[in-house]
Amino acid sequence: MPAPSTKMVPILPAVVAPAIIAVAPNGARKLKADHPAVPLSADELGRCAALCQDAGAAMIHLHVRQADGRHSLDTDLYRAAIIAVRREAGDDIIIQATSEAAGIYNRHEQMAAMRALMPEACSLAIREIVPDAQAETEAAAFLAELHQAGVMMQYILYSDSDLHRFHDLKARGIVPGEKHSVLFVLGRYSAGQRSEPSDLLPFLHDWSGADGAFAVCAFGPKESACALAALGLNGHARIGFENNILLSDGSVAADNAALVRQTVQHAGLMGRAIADARMARGVLAALR
Repeated sequence: MPAPSTKMVPILPAVVAPAIIAVAPNGARKLKADHPAVPLSADELGRCAALCQDAGAAMIHLHVRQADGRHSLDTDLYRAAIIAVRREAGDDIIIQATSEAAGIYNRHEQMAAMRALMPEACSLAIREIVPDAQAETEAAAFLAELHQAGVMMQYILYSDSDLHRFHDLKARGIVPGEKHSVLFVLGRYSAGQRSEPSDLLPFLHDWSGADGAFAVCAFGPKESACALAALGLNGHARIGFENNILLSDGSVAADNAALVRQTVQHAGLMGRAIADARMARGVLAALR
């Protein structure tokens, strides 16, 4: 019988860092019709950030919307939302701007928006920013610019094949730096999608603690179970209405803070403390 693979799970360090919980309160698609507590305006995002920080979130994954609710990368809308978050939640919480296309923006517009904003942190989907070989030169220059500016970049990976490509881009210098923050998306943005903790396993075949820090996001009532599975493997988690509005018992959560609180309250079962924003910023800023 062959020896079991040593790449099935990342090797845990002797000292496990506190878990970083990010809240993704609205995404690019959710509207009030999906849940009345979906925050859309700058003021709503600010109040949501404060509630979720109190529940244990160290970061807000920020999407902004136009007046009609449509997804936007408009930098003026971003700046208004950032001001509101700082007013309501203070200076500590990490604000991560999304560059998501959502079927509206092309990669040139996505990169232009992040260049204009130069946020403290941003998320970047590899398959959107570097969709093919022809995009590599432009993407390399863009990523190097953000890296040199000190932007805390998180790379969004939707499959193990995305992760394999990420490693190749890193090896060839398209993705700068040695250690990185990545988000494994467990499932797809589709009606009725329900993620399972086992959806994490294909990603872990090609990831180790030496690569940096991974987080997960998941869909449906097992969102918290998936998050806790990641925490048990020295990962981190993104929670919120962007992907899921259900508590683990299948009931509808009152708000984003209820989803954050559900995971935070059980993190100790996985041997993890929860990072505050100061701790989280230190962990993420060290990934260079």
